[in-house]
Amino acid sequence: MSHAPADLSHIASRDKAEILAQALPYIRKYHGKTMVIKYGGNAMTDPALQQAFAEDVVLLKLVGINPIVVHGGGPQIDAALAKIGKKGTFIQGMRVTDQETMDVVEWVLGGEVQQDIVGLINAAGGKAVGLTGRDGGLIRARKLKLLDNSDPTIEHDVGQVGEIESIDPSVVKALQDDQFIPVISPIGFGEKNESYNINADLVASKLAEILKAEKLMLLTNIKGVLDKAGQLLTELTSRRIDELVEDGTISGGMLPKIAGAIDAAKCGVNAVHIIDGRVPHVLLLEILTDQAFGTMIRAR
Repeated sequence: MSHAPADLSHIASRDKAEILAQALPYIRKYHGKTMVIKYGGNAMTDPALQQAFAEDVVLLKLVGINPIVVHGGGPQIDAALAKIGKKGTFIQGMRVTDQETMDVVEWVLGGEVQQDIVGLINAAGGKAVGLTGRDGGLIRARKLKLLDNSDPTIEHDVGQVGEIESIDPSVVKALQDDQFIPVISPIGFGEKNESYNINADLVASKLAEILKAEKLMLLTNIKGVLDKAGQLLTELTSRRIDELVEDGTISGGMLPKIAGAIDAAKCGVNAVHIIDGRVPHVLLLEILTDQAFGTMIRAR
């Protein structure tokens, strides 16, 4: 599925050298650091963007940065459910997951989607390894108690949707040390060995927190967090986010994304970025240049 490299012959050699040299301070700054990347949305379904993403991840690894990929797969799960005549339902941005849906989620995320990403990264010259939360006891989970946003006395039953009890990152660290790129499906396991579907943004955020990652990058289908007028908000603090949730600017699927991002920022992740996965090579642009893409979230 490879595509021809972009024709850069119109760029003068000196300019090319200048562009490469500008990446140097960033490479030096982030060498040996861990970056957790949540991969989802359009970037996952458009072949050219898939290829660009895989190349970015491999390049980051080769310059001494440690990328960890956590992926979602909402559209792929919906397509698989449709094949068996089921329609996905959501409450407050969380997928309602009965046993049959959970079986589909496991084979779509832990099988099909994960292995596609592993294959793409390997084809781009990396060494990717796929994991679910079961591997190495990575993600322990319990059933999510989802309280109603407007009336906290009401609890919604969303089935086998989990919240993270604990993360044991030793398998991830072992892979990183061996130059592998971990690709993680957001499936956890409970004390009776039951499976839980966990929001991928929350898994990425918690993992970034526990690994004390330098950055958490959340790829999404929009430019970043937008205000009511559709303008990009380039920097957000937790106080500003509370205001935006209050007035309904941030809602639906953006809620878990933002909640995880704030937690990660408060717990020592240096910078959390919500970036536009529709921009080719957005990871390289965000990490190795001084151009800012999307919304950066800080604790205060």
